[in-house]
Amino acid sequence: MVKLDARHVALNLGSEPKEDAIRRVGRMLVDLGHVEAPYVDSMLEREASTTTYIGNGIAIPHGMPDSVKYIRASGIVVAQYPDGVDFGEEKVRLVIGIAGKGEEHMELLSQIATVCMDESNVAKLVQASSADEIVRILERAS
Repeated sequence: MVKLDARHVALNLGSEPKEDAIRRVGRMLVDLGHVEAPYVDSMLEREASTTTYIGNGIAIPHGMPDSVKYIRASGIVVAQYPDGVDFGEEKVRLVIGIAGKGEEHMELLSQIATVCMDESNVAKLVQASSADEIVRILERAS
């Protein structure tokens, strides 16, 4: 499990276009030192080619396969949107940006999917009032 702390979480954000939401989680990954700036463009490219919406009010933006060179260290960030972000047909309440080196990419996706398959976990994440609460919910599944 990639280490999470409160710096990896943005709470109670107002609705914004999905591209802005993707840029936000991308900038968080950059600011935390997980990726270099070009990775954010790759996240937007991925979304343009195929949606990163996975169901249950969750999207997991990540870079294209050729963007691995921009990943410094695997990381995960969470942006909580209580009013949702329009991802086409769906409203997304959690935008979870990831960057994974090697096999860690699939491990991150698997870890998030495990937590988010349970609708009660998703409800807790959407309603969480502190970054620490989100970190605890996500780490419990690892």
